[in-house]
Amino acid sequence: MEKRYTDFNTYLRSIFGCRVQKITLDAGLGCPNRDGTISYAGCVYCNQKGSGTGAHALGKSIEQQATEARQALARRYKAKKFIAYFQSYTNTYAQASKLKELYDRALGIDGMVGLSVGTRPDCVDDEKLDLLAGYQDRFPVWVEYGLQSAHDATLRLINRGHDFAAFEKAVEASRKRGLKVCTHVILGLPGESREQMMETAETLSKMDINGIKIHLLYVVKETVLERWYQQGGYACLTRDEYADLVCGFLARLRKDIVIQRLTGDPGPDELIAPQWARNKSGTLEKIQKTMEESELYQGSLL
Repeated sequence: MEKRYTDFNTYLRSIFGCRVQKITLDAGLGCPNRDGTISYAGCVYCNQKGSGTGAHALGKSIEQQATEARQALARRYKAKKFIAYFQSYTNTYAQASKLKELYDRALGIDGMVGLSVGTRPDCVDDEKLDLLAGYQDRFPVWVEYGLQSAHDATLRLINRGHDFAAFEKAVEASRKRGLKVCTHVILGLPGESREQMMETAETLSKMDINGIKIHLLYVVKETVLERWYQQGGYACLTRDEYADLVCGFLARLRKDIVIQRLTGDPGPDELIAPQWARNKSGTLEKIQKTMEESELYQGSLL
């Protein structure tokens, strides 16, 4: 089936010549939006696991996490090479010396061919970006910035703790060093119209970014969003609505921007709503079908 967007697996295969999979790692780092530096509450959709696996809390080392994941991914996808993906919480939120130790350990594991670091745009500085840039002579390095929306009013509502200007500054500093930038956005955020979501796509398409992850806003346990949902203050998107938004978003992105994700993977024991979010393959099929029926391709509405 023809992909109507620039997908990450095809991109990686074109570089490495084989199936490459990300290995998600939990380094036990914190978040300034939870430890009181910015706020104690966190983003409204985020719980104590920080969008991660909770592996560090279980006492699993970076090496153990990587080894277990590598074996599973090799069986499931026949993957031969891997990217160390520091996912949970904010993975530049420590001293540069500590970060170097973590990154070095991950990249020293057999089969690792790249590094991807998930973080906030207000948690990088020259020293940390220089550290990441220093790996580029041996590995491709991605910095993944959680943005969620290009609209400051939305960022305030979800208690993001930074504005769009902070993201612009981080992208400029990262690209100046040659680092690849992947941007995380969420569709279905409280109070946002379809027009505003499409404006986020158009804004990002004009920026010097290399990749995007698109997430569905789903409700998980022990979050502010759960309280809003239970009180009737937030209604989840339907699958049809989400697919329509994703297709419109993709059609407003430059063709060279690599699409790393089209929806999220909620933990089945944490998910409150919508229940259709459990069926990721069904959602991806619906997005593909909607693009075909609408005769849309990535960049076709630019």
